[in-house]
This record gives sequence, structure tokens and C-alpha cells, in this order.
Amino acid sequence: MSNDKGNFNMSDLSSVLNEEDRAGLVNALKDKIQSLAGQHSDILENLSPKVRKRVEVLREIQSQHDELEAKFFEERAALEAKYQKFYQPLYTKRYEIVNGVVEAEGVTNEAAADQQEDKAAEEKGVPEFWLNAMKNNEVLAEEISERDEGALKYLRDIKWYRIDNPKGFKLEFFFDTNPYFKNSVLTKTYHMIDEDEPILEKAIGTEIEWHPGKCLTQKLLKKKPKKGSKNAKPITKTENCESFFNFFNPPQVPEEDEDIDEDAAEELQNQMEQDYDIGSTIRDKIIPHAVSWFTGEAVQGDEFGELEDDDDEDEDVDEDEEEEEDEDDEEDDDEDDEDEDESKAKKKPSAGHKKGGRPQLGDGQQGERPPECKQQ
Repeated sequence: MSNDKGNFNMSDLSSVLNEEDRAGLVNALKDKIQSLAGQHSDILENLSPKVRKRVEVLREIQSQHDELEAKFFEERAALEAKYQKFYQPLYTKRYEIVNGVVEAEGVTNEAAADQQEDKAAEEKGVPEFWLNAMKNNEVLAEEISERDEGALKYLRDIKWYRIDNPKGFKLEFFFDTNPYFKNSVLTKTYHMIDEDEPILEKAIGTEIEWHPGKCLTQKLLKKKPKKGSKNAKPITKTENCESFFNFFNPPQVPEEDEDIDEDAAEELQNQMEQDYDIGSTIRDKIIPHAVSWFTGEAVQGDEFGELEDDDDEDEDVDEDEEEEEDEDDEEDDDEDDEDEDESKAKKKPSAGHKKGGRPQLGDGQQGERPPECKQQ
């Protein structure tokens, strides 16, 4: 939802409406568009015949462009599907090497004389490959707590594929048997509304079957009973906590008969955008370039893409520093003038001016808005 509450944003409504409501909304919008088209026809009527004819030709050109664009989207989807099949054998080889199913070419199988067999077994494959790949990504690193790392060490592979009914994509996380949960596969599915510029409708995650006392999304709190209380046992309660595994319990869209105020709708929209950002980062960055994230090379590549923005920020900082220095110089001059006046008048010194610092953002300043819930 836009920070500007006066602006109308279709993605805000589509994220909280069910299919029937959306159909009604679309029909209402069509009626509105038709009425607006009738108003805009007045513009054409006010044009001279020659100019009107030129505009009609321009509209025909636009129609031809729209037809080509529709074909582009269709062919792009087919091309992506074609190359997705080409990627699969490479992903299979990566899985086998990472998990020690096969040995990589050029790696000797002979253990050193002083190396114990159990240590050699520990070095099978590439330990903690996916954990370190995700931790090197800024978006995912914020979601992974220290408690999560123990479970994510058992992550063997991540896959994704498109779904057609409804449109969207699905992520699959494959885990070794571990002491944290029973699931061998955790999934996250994103349902999109539109095909050409998909807008997130909802996300569905796997319900994790935690082993007793191993839930990473909740923590157990114990409180001592009050003095004089009949119950001598400690009071225990659970509390939700930050964890990467909250990713599999995404924000839920309210039912059609459930009232939701504007602030709650905006918060829901922000949560859905953040959730989609995590999912698309895993799909578009981590899965296709996992080894580059594991080694940290991909991090440098991301930083190069932000250099231009950083330069702009540096310029802003320099300007702020120059303004700050000018303010300090002016204050110093004012203090010098005051000292001269005071020495002449021989008056008692008054309180000095506080030195000016960098100005704080006013209430009108807004933070950076989370990315739109749209596929790139």
C-alpha cells in the first residue's frame, strides 16, 4: 500500500480481495473506464479534423504495439520454460557434489596419512553450503537467527518451479533427517493474480512438525510463582520469536466478511511485500547462483550495482557537511561579535549558542518503501 494515503493503488486492493470480490471490482472499473472514455471523447471532438485523424492513426499504432507485446510475453514464458529444463541437469550435478553423492572431478579420494577416517567423513561434500550461501545475501541474512543455523545446516537442496493453476511459483527446501522437525521437505507457494505483471494474491507455506522442545519460531518463558501463591510450580508460556522458519507461515489475507482498517491493511501489505521479496530472492538469486553466494563473489556483484546510488548519497553527505560547516562558521562569527559587544559594554556573559548539527528528518520525510509484490 502506498505511503500516500490519498493515492489509489490496485495492488493494495487485489491483495485483500477474494476472487468474487475482484470480479465485481473489475466490472465496476470497466464501467468507470467506459464512462471516462466517453469524457475523453470530448477531447477528440475538440480537435481539428486533421489532428483527430493523426491521433486515430497513433491509436492504431498503439494497438499493434499491444499485440506484439502480448506475443512477447507468450514467447518469453515459453523460452523460460525451455531453459529451465536445460538448467536441471546442472542443478542435479550441483546437488550430488554438495551432498557428497559423487566426488568432483580432480579431487583425490586418498586420505592423508595422518587424517582420521571420521574426519574425512565430515568433509564429505561441501558442509553448510546452503546455509552460508543464504547468510551472504543481505535480504536473507536478516531473517536467519543464530538458533536457525543449527537446523539450516541440514538443508540439502533448494528447488523452484512454475505453477499454472493458479499462476505462480513454488519453492522446495529439502532437509536431511534432523533433530528439529520431522518434515523432509518444506514448501512455499506463491499465487499470483495477473499473468503479464503478476501481483501477489497470497502465499502458502508448509506446516512444520517440530520435535518436542525444538520449535525455532517460539520460545518458552518460565516465571517463578509469586510469594504466597498456592501453586509452587513455575509458570510457563510460549512466545513467538524471530526465525527464518517463520517464512513457512506467511501473513494471511483476511476473509471477505472480516473488517480490516487502513493501518492494518497497510501493515499486511508491507508484510506480504517483504515475504515476496524473500521468496523471489531465493528463486532469482540464491538458486541459480548458489556457489557465488557461498564464496561471497555474488555479494561484490550486488555492491557494484549499487555504486551509483552510493555516490549520490556521498554527494548528499558532502553537501550536508558543507552546510554544517557554514552553520558552524556563522555561529563562530556570531559568538565573536557577542564577545566584542560584551567586552565593550562590560556585561555579564549570557548562555552561548549550541553548535549546529546535521538536521534531523522532518515528519514529512518517508523511509524507503518496500518493493512492490510483482515478479520481475
